[in-house]
Amino acid sequence: MSELSLRDKYLALIDEIVQATLKGKISSQGQVYQMLLKGVTVGTGEVFELVLSEHLDSTTFQVDAQTDEFKKAKATRSLRALKTIQTQWKQVEEQNKATESILSAAREITTAPENERLAIFLRVTDPNRKHPLNQKQLQQLAKSLQKNAETFKLDYLEEFAQGITRGISSWGKLQQHLISWMYEQNRASIGFGGVAVENGPWATWGKQVDGEFSKGLFSTLAKQESPVEFAQGNRSISLSDWVELTLSLQFLQRGLVNWFDQQAYNVKAGSNLSISTFLTFSVIWSQLGNGFGADTSYGSAAWQIVLQILRNFSQRPYFPLYGGIFASFSGNYLKDALSYLDEPLQRVEGTQEKARILTILGYSQRALGQYQSSVKFHQQALEIARNAEDKACEIANLNHLSRTYVDQKNYTEAINNSQRALILSRQAGDKISEANALANLGYSEVMQAQESEAEADYEMAINYLQQGLSLSEKLGDLQSKGLCLSSLGVAYIVTQEASKAIKHLEEGFKTAQTSGDLYLQGLNLTNLAEANYSLANFERAIYTASLGMYILNQIASREWHKPARLLSILQNQLGEEGFKESLVKNRSKMISFIGVDGFDHIPELIEEYRNNS
Repeated sequence: MSELSLRDKYLALIDEIVQATLKGKISSQGQVYQMLLKGVTVGTGEVFELVLSEHLDSTTFQVDAQTDEFKKAKATRSLRALKTIQTQWKQVEEQNKATESILSAAREITTAPENERLAIFLRVTDPNRKHPLNQKQLQQLAKSLQKNAETFKLDYLEEFAQGITRGISSWGKLQQHLISWMYEQNRASIGFGGVAVENGPWATWGKQVDGEFSKGLFSTLAKQESPVEFAQGNRSISLSDWVELTLSLQFLQRGLVNWFDQQAYNVKAGSNLSISTFLTFSVIWSQLGNGFGADTSYGSAAWQIVLQILRNFSQRPYFPLYGGIFASFSGNYLKDALSYLDEPLQRVEGTQEKARILTILGYSQRALGQYQSSVKFHQQALEIARNAEDKACEIANLNHLSRTYVDQKNYTEAINNSQRALILSRQAGDKISEANALANLGYSEVMQAQESEAEADYEMAINYLQQGLSLSEKLGDLQSKGLCLSSLGVAYIVTQEASKAIKHLEEGFKTAQTSGDLYLQGLNLTNLAEANYSLANFERAIYTASLGMYILNQIASREWHKPARLLSILQNQLGEEGFKESLVKNRSKMISFIGVDGFDHIPELIEEYRNNS
């Protein structure tokens, strides 16, 4: 239909609605909505808007210019009817846009080459789009694909349709059990790991999903087995099974994040668990991608989902530029998993979100003891953040580089980076980054002074740390406070002031517990063990070293060797019986932190260290 014909059609439609309103034949806005929905063809909204705008302008002019009261009243009623049409049109327009989007998505999937179908499906259903498809619209997409399958005799379209339908059905059941596992048997902790198989979330959720493939993955996660091996054994799954799993996991992840985001004042939940949810599901998809293989359609699609999750995460206000990413992480299936996330990022151009994701990877690699890889990630992130003018991310990476250079004993570079971070943070008025910069500068100078044995340098370094602590306390920033307390503890160990060190490290441990940073918890416990050992408080040294060793081992950090070495020394000094007696004295306290299995695993870790050292 030509534009002229459309104009005439829509002018007639508008007049019909106005006249019906004036005659009392239309009594509700819903009737106007239905007439517009039926009368305006999808994809021609711009023509309708132009006609409506002209009609509004001319009627408004009539109202303003008319002197005859009767005619003026009639024009006013017409204008009121036109404004009702305008209001309802906005809703119809949204509906039409959604319909057009669904039809367009169905066309794209139908006509896509075989090797691009999954990628296009994920792009059109991407939750990061400006107007993402909701459940009702996904059901409409399934119907459109089913119709195209029957029209064009294409079996794969039917599989897409079946997978979408089953995925939505599974989510409907999962939604009813979204957080029930947290409160079963009065459990005190919330997280994805460290939970008995029959009580954990994946076991609970696995009973709700429809497809056998989805049930199999959930069972694998419940048993803390490898998703990589699971994917390797299921490379011949059907397209409908894969689509069902995709939607089930995506809805589950978003549902959890939404719930945690609403628990801002709940000490058990809040942003820590939102962070863990984003990273847990990223890791699961990255491991599936690794298992299917990057050269397969399923593997490539899994990496595409990883990026979608991380892109969403990178825009959240609680995105952890300064760590805390191991909150709620435990269990063998997550060990070394973050290293997988490097692969999908190779396919993304330099953007602000990539810089932030690389920041997480750099911090994670440092926690795992992969210092060269950590420096590489942070340097990449630094360059991208500068180009994107993301000042907070730029400063964060300078701070992280400083910390990593200390681990590499490159104290000159550590000091240079922390000084640059301090200058930039003060220029930007970024107090959290300033607190971290002060902590890193002080820590770097303490470690440099220790190496050079220049005692005169300690006072200035400790002053920086105390400034950082004071600032972080004023800000109420737990992550920065925990870092400052930990660094002060190390400084006082170096200056052989063990009592001061213990005070700061114990407070630092509690702060790291509250912020959910397992890596910092492990480091504080390790340093507490060293401080207690220097005071010949061997029982306390065994207790803190054992906890630190277990936590660091659980997140696959190489730092676990340090407390293991101290425990091995204490075992030799006290003898087998004496050491075991000291360990057992603190059994109940340790079980409250790491569980019975964790306590039983401590002697095994010490033995593993002895065998490999």
